[in-house]
Amino acid sequence: MKKLYVIGIGPGGLEHMTLKAKKAIEESEVIVGYTKYIDMIKDLIGDREIFSTAMRGEEERCKKALEMAHSKVVSVISTGDSGIYGMAGLILELCKEEDMPFIEIVPGVTASSAAASLVGAPLMHDNCNISLSDLMTPYEQIKKRVDMAAAGDFVISIYNPKSKGRPHYLMECINIIKNYRKGTTPVAVVRNALRQQEEYNIFTLDDFDDSKVDMFSIVIIGNSQSYVKHGKVITPRGYL
Repeated sequence: MKKLYVIGIGPGGLEHMTLKAKKAIEESEVIVGYTKYIDMIKDLIGDREIFSTAMRGEEERCKKALEMAHSKVVSVISTGDSGIYGMAGLILELCKEEDMPFIEIVPGVTASSAAASLVGAPLMHDNCNISLSDLMTPYEQIKKRVDMAAAGDFVISIYNPKSKGRPHYLMECINIIKNYRKGTTPVAVVRNALRQQEEYNIFTLDDFDDSKVDMFSIVIIGNSQSYVKHGKVITPRGYL
């Protein structure tokens, strides 16, 4: 075996990629990834060999990367962090080698931390990520996780918050959270965090408008102590 990097490229801009991620891509002979993610770093890829597929081609991409890593240095890329809704887990699950030191997982900036940096410091205390996509997780289980996270007073970052196929999930989950949080709790919606055309809006649970949300958005709901100061969301850590 040669080498297989599983890389989180961060939000998508080269300036927000880690030095390690950039170095691994430069060392690679082949870059494997979802077509849109390949486009995000095309200036860095240069004339390297590319293997890409459309959405839902994750298993095909990972199998091909493992196959090619027998003879080449390969990088599998994901946006955000490769170990948070990325390709790291699938690569390890599919690997049939007993010894896996040829696989190196390279972390990146995940969407919740990218979004948080634009709206203040909402993740300063205990927090969790929950995806509302039910492609791989039953919706009833998703709602249970939202309920338990809200009961535990976690700051909640919602990934994949809204799509045409499930337009009502987000508001249903917001209503679950309302059972545990006051109406003035801040809710930040960040679209295209740290990418071109980034934008954000800050609401409260009471005036939340889900028309501002799509699949390019992250929604961050504060905990019982979160508040807004000069347009920035803050979750106190307890230093003061």
